[in-house]
Amino acid sequence: MNNLIYGIILSALPIAELRGGVPLAMSSGAPIWMVFILCVLANILIIPVVFFFLDFLHERFMGRRFYRVLFSKIVNRTRKKIEHRIGTKWEYPALLLLVAIPFPGTGAYAGSLAAWLFKLNRKKSLITIALGVLIAGVLVTFASLGIYSLI
Repeated sequence: MNNLIYGIILSALPIAELRGGVPLAMSSGAPIWMVFILCVLANILIIPVVFFFLDFLHERFMGRRFYRVLFSKIVNRTRKKIEHRIGTKWEYPALLLLVAIPFPGTGAYAGSLAAWLFKLNRKKSLITIALGVLIAGVLVTFASLGIYSLI
């Protein structure tokens, strides 16, 4: 049962997210449906917290000249490049793919950061990221089932 709790916690942390949480929780022997639901929920529930944290830090640091200049220079230039390359109609499908594909550096945290940086609609972003987490959860669960069946 400890591995289930650790897996849920790991699912809510950056870097590992579902990629680490689901396999660890599955090793607890808990039912697969329970592991899936709890780990995915932990990963989804962190999204509003990440948005709040980014807003809070940004507001605090905007008073610092160094941050303000660096943020304006890098982020605004990147926004223009991305909008020029993929356009605005592909923002949410791209966000979904960023979150849904369970590779290192992708997931709910990366999706939340991207949505925040590109000033995407919060509600649409939250739904898109949650859907991406759900897809990633299915992929990671199936991959973990395959690995456990080999052992």
